[in-house]
Amino acid sequence: VINTIAKLAKTCTLRLTIGKLYFILSDKVANGGVSMWCELCQGNFFDEFQMEGVAAEHNEIYLELMPENLSRALKTAQNAKAVKIKLTNKHCPCLRVAVELPSLSSSSRIVTHDIPVGVIPRRLWNDFREPSVPDFDVSIYLPVLKTMKSVVERMKNLSNSIVIEANLSGEMNLKIETDLVSVTTHFKDLGNPPWASEDGCQSSAQDRDLESMAEARIDIRKLQQLLAGQQVNPTKALCNIVSKRIVHFILLHEDVSLQYFIPALA
Repeated sequence: VINTIAKLAKTCTLRLTIGKLYFILSDKVANGGVSMWCELCQGNFFDEFQMEGVAAEHNEIYLELMPENLSRALKTAQNAKAVKIKLTNKHCPCLRVAVELPSLSSSSRIVTHDIPVGVIPRRLWNDFREPSVPDFDVSIYLPVLKTMKSVVERMKNLSNSIVIEANLSGEMNLKIETDLVSVTTHFKDLGNPPWASEDGCQSSAQDRDLESMAEARIDIRKLQQLLAGQQVNPTKALCNIVSKRIVHFILLHEDVSLQYFIPALA
């Protein structure tokens, strides 16, 4: 999970609560930045988990960190007997990763990494709320990510932007158009997720003609980063398109969910 996030963001926010961990990147989409929301249940990753937030009614901790540093520290933990992660304040706030390695003698070998973090004050927490699912025009399951990745990597050499278009009949196209070349890859029979219509918020998708395409042109490098970062094929991957505004990706693994928002280019 950390390796994936390290490919998507130079710095991100780690939010700790009693039940979950969140990795959040909230570049303001309005300014052309991507945003990300990744959610993990701590019970699936830790045998023991203790935390104490700022106060009883705000039992959370928000930290700013460089995921690449955490990824490097955890690489040493691949054959570890145990790994302990602890928030400490040595000369500055740090996440201490203590890795107990197997050893031939009775004494254990422990390698520690101190990763500097910034503690985000309570007054800024509202900047890191879960983004709402946009009122999309089309929602569609993605093709096998490996296939999509190889298509996008080839297209990246030809253009800086890519058009994603899809309809409610399970068809999706990836297109690039430049003065010299126009290339389209077609996917069909992908299926469209059955979003609950009771909430009424997806009205724009309900009344659409099934064949008509919703499209958004996005930065091809941002899409490639997302696809390159996937270490394992998710159990479900889908994308929601708000025409000419935003593409919202949702990747679900057994115990992790990742949402990624890429704004459309003008």
